[in-house]
Amino acid sequence: MKQLITCMATAALLLLTQCTPAPKEFKVRFDSNHEVSGQKFAIRDINPDLPGNWDEYNYVVLEYRIATAQRFHVGFTTDYGYNELRVMSYLPNGWNKLAIPLKFYRRLPDARIDLAATFNQPRYTGWINLGGKRGELHGIDSIGFRMRVPINNPELEIRSLTLAVDDPGDAYLEEVYAVDEFGQHNLVQYPEKIISLEQLKAEWSAEDKELESAHPGYNYSRYGGYLQKQVKGNGFFRTEKVDGRWWFVDPDGYLFLSHGVDCVNPGGGGNANNLDKRAGMFKELPPEQFRQTNRNRESASYGAWNLYRRYGENFHEQANEMVIKRMDRWGLNTIANWSSAAVYNLKKKAHTLQLRGLAMDGNLMGLADVYAPDFVAKVDSSMRTYLPANKDNPWIIGYFVGNEPSWLGQEARLCDLILEGETRPIKTALEQFLANDASPKRKKEFVYQTFNTFLQTVKTTMKRYDPNHLNLGIRFGNLNELDESLMEICRNAFDILSFNCYALEPGKEMMDRALRLAGIPMIIGEYHFGTVDRGMAQSLWQVENQEQRGVAYRYYTERGYAHPGLIGTAYFQWCDQDLMGRGSDGENYNCGLIDVTDRPYKYQVEAMMETAKRLYDVHSGAVEAFSQEPEKARGHGSIPDYWNQ
Repeated sequence: MKQLITCMATAALLLLTQCTPAPKEFKVRFDSNHEVSGQKFAIRDINPDLPGNWDEYNYVVLEYRIATAQRFHVGFTTDYGYNELRVMSYLPNGWNKLAIPLKFYRRLPDARIDLAATFNQPRYTGWINLGGKRGELHGIDSIGFRMRVPINNPELEIRSLTLAVDDPGDAYLEEVYAVDEFGQHNLVQYPEKIISLEQLKAEWSAEDKELESAHPGYNYSRYGGYLQKQVKGNGFFRTEKVDGRWWFVDPDGYLFLSHGVDCVNPGGGGNANNLDKRAGMFKELPPEQFRQTNRNRESASYGAWNLYRRYGENFHEQANEMVIKRMDRWGLNTIANWSSAAVYNLKKKAHTLQLRGLAMDGNLMGLADVYAPDFVAKVDSSMRTYLPANKDNPWIIGYFVGNEPSWLGQEARLCDLILEGETRPIKTALEQFLANDASPKRKKEFVYQTFNTFLQTVKTTMKRYDPNHLNLGIRFGNLNELDESLMEICRNAFDILSFNCYALEPGKEMMDRALRLAGIPMIIGEYHFGTVDRGMAQSLWQVENQEQRGVAYRYYTERGYAHPGLIGTAYFQWCDQDLMGRGSDGENYNCGLIDVTDRPYKYQVEAMMETAKRLYDVHSGAVEAFSQEPEKARGHGSIPDYWNQ
């Protein structure tokens, strides 16, 4: 009887198992064979308790795991259409909770001083890049995930979708640590990964020996100009058109192309920020001497700790000298923007600087209130304390005025924000300017007039305190958005037209137009390429792997210098960005020449060396630019019609 009961119970259990549906799997398999791959899920299938109207909520909370640091889009189908933004995970291969503020879907970004601050939003388990449509979150019935040019067929799985009124915070949900004792990603494996201090010291020693060996000759003068051609020097950097092509001229008169890198800062890119918000992520934090607290937020530097491991107590001095040795070997002749003063003050490389204290306002999208009675005095005071000490320094190429002002192309919105904002001189001036005509065209005219006043004030004041160095302009985020009027303003204010250009290559037609309208030579202030194998986001332009980063660098840089108007480039940046996101906006790009363990990326620096040997001939028109395109190189642009294809 007992055996019969057991058999009946077993049969009943089997029947129940067969009749009970298996738990539904909410997993996306991004297909690398397609330009774009993705999938939608019905909200009711993931969480049937969620309403279709989200007006009462401020956060959507995802528990998910993704097998890559590659950016992906998260969107919702609403009554008016599909609404999405981009997410980059700091924790590939680990379960985590990410709370996304719904305001990012509902309204345009708040006014900020530049593009990165405007569109990049930090969280603690990932960061968010704003984009796509904006609108009320009504009639929501599905969530979608998609990825552009997926690398290695990554998967994303979601196990929870909830809403919250108050910020529930982000959380790492695994027991294994995410960052090892060297600052490397513990959840991601790659062949070059350091597994012991002995291995790391051996690789450092190998680089030391390599740097002591002979390196390719670049035929540089003492300032980095080309010994092939000398014209008249005046003791400082200047520009000149020679045989129909623009060049810098170095202080001794040699033709010069500014082949540089931004953010040259030894040990940079190894910071772990917001430690109190990231429980369980770190195996071992750097010692106290490598930690600091700013605004009640503690951070620690794995980059500095690794330099200490390499050089000992006087690591700062030795690391700075190592920068110069590396630049000499790699053919880099310029320390570009946002770099360490301790490095450029060695006076062994030409460098560019950023003007400070110019009263540019984040609430004005990077514009300045030139109508304020103390505006001119503020600019004068800043330059009077900063420029005279630099006036006679021949290593300085010049000064940048600003970076990627976010008002460009948003002039009407900026004016609306001013009119809706507090009473201040610029608001009064705008109201008077629009008294008889408040059209978008008129609003643009006001912004341009204000901008011109700002630039002319900067130009006049700079020349008063430092007449020897070049005005390198503002690194605009989109050169194509500068119309003829704005180009004329730039022509009259700058010595150089500067722009940042994250693309496969800087377009010839774009630069042809700029040279024709502005009539002054150009500098590219930022560009880069990255991939996802180190557990960091793939940069603004991704490629398939580390080797292709080098291919992409050569393709972009040489094709840029083939243009007669381009005389400088600055690769962004010297070190990778912080693995768990830089403090200002959360970016964590694999874009460096150096990783967190103070080791160069082999393919990247070899590409720089090859290009450096050719730049003079490429720019002179004597040889063709490198023509091999990188594999699977793509930008971060959205594909709004994807779900309708």
